[in-house]
Amino acid sequence: MQEPLVLIPGMMCDARLFGPQIAELSADLCVMVTSMAHGDRVEEIASRILDQLPAKFALAGLSMGGIVAMELLRRAPDRVTRIALLDTNPLAETPQSAAAYEPMIVGAKAGRLEDVITGFMRPEYLAPGPQRPEVLALVRDMALTLGPDMFVRQARALQRRRDHQSTLRKCKVPALVLCGEHDALTPVKRHSFMADLIPFAELRIIDGAGHLPTLEQPAATTSALRDWMAQPLVLQ
Repeated sequence: MQEPLVLIPGMMCDARLFGPQIAELSADLCVMVTSMAHGDRVEEIASRILDQLPAKFALAGLSMGGIVAMELLRRAPDRVTRIALLDTNPLAETPQSAAAYEPMIVGAKAGRLEDVITGFMRPEYLAPGPQRPEVLALVRDMALTLGPDMFVRQARALQRRRDHQSTLRKCKVPALVLCGEHDALTPVKRHSFMADLIPFAELRIIDGAGHLPTLEQPAATTSALRDWMAQPLVLQ
């Protein structure tokens, strides 16, 4: 029997980030979406998630969800049967990039979450085209639903996150590294670097997508996930 697929959304996103994939894949897979509602460190978030998951599972995370997925792989490599890392980053924050969250944290605490999200998820992070306003509107709605306290916790978690290069080098399961070709937040070259770290990883670049390919090019993203789920668990 095919193992369940666990999806981890990105920062200030919920299951709607994977809406098209859930709709398509649920017909023949058990699909679960996790919440990052607990903890202000990636390790804490991963620990809480791990307690709620089945003994074995396939794991896919986008952006911050990919960072949490890498922590799950580090903590429980024997439970993760395969991993997909979408538009994410294995590196720790630099002091400069960590400090850049502080004005956003202040803004969220001051009741300006909508403005913070507008500045955080910029239009140029997505592919050009008519889908941009609709995707940005959904991102804004997901963030406002989750609220300012969640933003502060997630920003703190990102500020303190560890480097996961060694985690990826030790990965021994089928791995998909996927990125939208127009992703200006976590660009293609970062994903080429990630794929080179992981033994047997497949790198997929999604045409016509930016940082959120699950929403920008859902059919191509779902197809890539199907191919990855169909890979044999034993790598030669």
